[in-house]
Amino acid sequence: MNRNARIFCFVVVMLGALGGCSSKQAAQEAKKAVVLDKIQGKAQVTVESVGASDAAINANGPTVFIKQGGRRYRLFFRTAADMTDGKVYVAEGIYAQKAIDEIGDPDQGKNGYPLQSSCERVVRMAWSDLAFDSLDADTSLLCAKVQRYPARAVFLVTRIRPATDAEISAAGGQKQAAAKDEDAPEVEVAPDKARASLIEGPTVQPAPLWSPAGGTVSCKVLIGTDGKIDSLETGIQLCEAVPWSQFRYQPMVKGGKPAKVKTEVEVKFEPRK
Repeated sequence: MNRNARIFCFVVVMLGALGGCSSKQAAQEAKKAVVLDKIQGKAQVTVESVGASDAAINANGPTVFIKQGGRRYRLFFRTAADMTDGKVYVAEGIYAQKAIDEIGDPDQGKNGYPLQSSCERVVRMAWSDLAFDSLDADTSLLCAKVQRYPARAVFLVTRIRPATDAEISAAGGQKQAAAKDEDAPEVEVAPDKARASLIEGPTVQPAPLWSPAGGTVSCKVLIGTDGKIDSLETGIQLCEAVPWSQFRYQPMVKGGKPAKVKTEVEVKFEPRK
């Protein structure tokens, strides 16, 4: 009897030790710093009626985008935020498609993009303390959004606040540039002429996971008076995957005044190997 009691105690102690190690390991994993993405730009807030899934991704608040460098980020909130249309904000969180692509997909999209596991991991990166039911719901929402429009950036917000004047100035004087662009004339320029004024920009890049075959696309853009891409004027998904913030053009002048340029940019996506 004593022998059995000693064996029982030994087993209990070992299980406790293993459980402690497991808990410690989990705690250490949880403490690993997640490097958050940061975006800054003008908010686009819309209050039109939306479907149930859109309402959920907005935390039952309005639909909110932040525009930065020719890209619009759809904000995914854990709790609704009170934001003003047209105001400049700084958001920290996880850029979903970027994180999913970094996690990778060993099947190269053959079993669908994105994988459920990568979506769950991205949600955990942004909001590590979610309850299981909330985690499952947010994972399903994220997967559905990214699967339908894989290049339309979704940003999981962990923190958001209005940008300071210093931050706006450091980002290139967005207020001044916006005011200058409002009154600037628009001119249409042929693609070959616009290409000659390109200072920098990755016109050749690897195909994304969700479109491994790649291809060449012609993307309609509006170039601002500062020579940066102001907006993308096409719904082609591969065009939306282009890092437009990396493009710089020689600013256009018309009649001695800065002008905005409407043109098309050809971008080649090389097939994934």
